[in-house]
Amino acid sequence: MAAAVAAPIAKEFPLTSMEGLELFNVKGEAGSYRGKRAVRLLDSPAAGGSGEGIAILTRSEFEDGIIEADVAGTPRAGSDTSVARGFIGLAFRVQKDHSRFECFYIRPTNGRANDQLRRNHSTQYISSPAFPWQKLRQESPGVYESYCDLEDGAWTNVKIRVSGVEAQLFVNGAAQPCLIVKDLKLGKTKGQVALWVGADTDGWFSNLKVTPA
Repeated sequence: MAAAVAAPIAKEFPLTSMEGLELFNVKGEAGSYRGKRAVRLLDSPAAGGSGEGIAILTRSEFEDGIIEADVAGTPRAGSDTSVARGFIGLAFRVQKDHSRFECFYIRPTNGRANDQLRRNHSTQYISSPAFPWQKLRQESPGVYESYCDLEDGAWTNVKIRVSGVEAQLFVNGAAQPCLIVKDLKLGKTKGQVALWVGADTDGWFSNLKVTPA
């Protein structure tokens, strides 16, 4: 009889403090948002950033498997809401130089916009730094972003499933992915997991879990 194969053990990161987070181009603090203890991140371009920033989970390591977390993003106070969208998501396979990583993020204010084209840009895949959203949208319209029902500032569950050079994004417990990527731009590699926010975003993160394949 073959020996039983042990199920992968998930590693949980409750995100109730700033412990174990390494910040790049963001400011962070622990607090409470809509009934959940969480970590708050604000992009900090004045610190040398380009409008996006990450907080790396220093005790994480990830190649294939599932990353899941609750996130809430909204345009930060005083931002230009004609372009700010509350960009918030998760980066994975973050390389040692912290500038190269894969990422899925959402644009919460797009989900229920009264404009179909804007709704179609509710979710996004990028690969930093070589494949920003502008390049992907220009070269492959509609391939690396999609519609998803989202609510500005609300807690939203995001789950990323990764296998080799393929990845899928699931939102709010849906059985089917809302975005599928067949060609992760960094190829088959491994690295760390990070929290990600875009320009002019007030972002909150809670209950992150990483389950290896």
